[in-house]
Amino acid sequence: MLAALIAAPHAGICAQESVRDITLSQARELALEHNKDIAKAKLTLEQTQNDARAYKTNYYPRINLMAADLYSTNKGDFSIAGGHLPIYVMNPATGTYVPNVSVAPDGSYTLNQYADFPAQKIDYKLGNIFLGSLSLTQPLYMGGKITTAYRMATRGAEMASENIRLTESQVILSTDEAYMQAIRARQLADVARSYKQLLDELLKNVESAVRHGLKTRNDQMKVQVKLNEAELAIQRADNATRLSTMNLCHILGLPLSTPLSPLPLSGEEAGTASELALQGEGSVAARPEVAILQAKTDIAAQQVKLTRSDYLPQLAMFAGLTYINGIKVSGSKLINNGSAAVGATLKVPILTFGERVYKARSAKARLQIAQTEQQDLTEQMHLELAQAVNNYTEAQTELDITQRSLEQAEENMRLARQQYDAGMEPLSQLLDAQAMWQQASADHVNAKCQLQVAHTKLLKAQGSLK
Repeated sequence: MLAALIAAPHAGICAQESVRDITLSQARELALEHNKDIAKAKLTLEQTQNDARAYKTNYYPRINLMAADLYSTNKGDFSIAGGHLPIYVMNPATGTYVPNVSVAPDGSYTLNQYADFPAQKIDYKLGNIFLGSLSLTQPLYMGGKITTAYRMATRGAEMASENIRLTESQVILSTDEAYMQAIRARQLADVARSYKQLLDELLKNVESAVRHGLKTRNDQMKVQVKLNEAELAIQRADNATRLSTMNLCHILGLPLSTPLSPLPLSGEEAGTASELALQGEGSVAARPEVAILQAKTDIAAQQVKLTRSDYLPQLAMFAGLTYINGIKVSGSKLINNGSAAVGATLKVPILTFGERVYKARSAKARLQIAQTEQQDLTEQMHLELAQAVNNYTEAQTELDITQRSLEQAEENMRLARQQYDAGMEPLSQLLDAQAMWQQASADHVNAKCQLQVAHTKLLKAQGSLK
């Protein structure tokens, strides 16, 4: 009868609404789907993946097209003075052409033959000038900068992916805690109602006995006091149920007023911890935190290489085509042609006044910091795993003990009722037995919920929470 009372449907505060049953797996799915931290982690992954793709393009040549068009009203002219131009004749002695001039002893000369060069006036106008170029640049050796930067970006994307796993495991743990808290509140409310039903039944019997002169009024008042306490406990349990359900709705991304009814876990859903973990031989290697720490250390190591690459020779080749059109002189276009060019650039740092050394030391220090952090946090994760194993085994033991205590309390209450009905024990003994059953029932409910949460924490500590 007692088990049936505990398993009775819970008369929730939202009984007028359609209560939605939900399982733990469904709760996890809703939480993972609506959690904003997971959404941000996924966006971070997308960002880092695009960063890695962007760094990869540095392996390929850069092709640029440039065009410029200028229109100017600037114009003007300039003059060239006229004069006489000497005529060259053949010198038979040397076989070369020389000016046909007569040179005087004082160094002056007279043109024997000449041609007139008229004065010139030249107009110019800038007008429309167009410049276009197509260039190609291909890095050949950048001191390892391109490869190192790409590797760092790739490791950053891997770290972002592991961060999604970490965030999901944290969300699952929070969901399990809220889910089990809601179950605990509802089951404790059921225990409180079952206890009140026992007191209601006892009060009816005592009132009947008082009317027939078999019991005193004092016995009736004792039961009534316990009944008042039970009613207060039910109200508190209902409040706890409402708040825990609202908290679960918040984690699942549902309106706080959504009437949810978490279904108790079966044995298969609760799961069992791995034997290796319970023997203290479990590993934290599968945890996302381990992969994140390793990625941080790898990035710090690549940063050392990236720093060194700034001071290594850098070689690149380039090629280009250029076309220029514009500028009119005396009504005719002066420039209208194109050209091609190829070449290479080599940059070799010679003197940095110690900058290279100091930056390399700084990068190495960051690497050592990352390595120290990795070692420290890994040890902490091993401690966390050991603590999770202890908590799980203690919760399992507590569940077994509370199960035996509940069975003993039920039997004790049954015997106390028989003795009371037979007049062999006072009412206080029966009331104490009923109170012990209520406490044992509550302890058993708490132990079941704590065991599931401890199991989830153990899986998280192992890195196997999915």
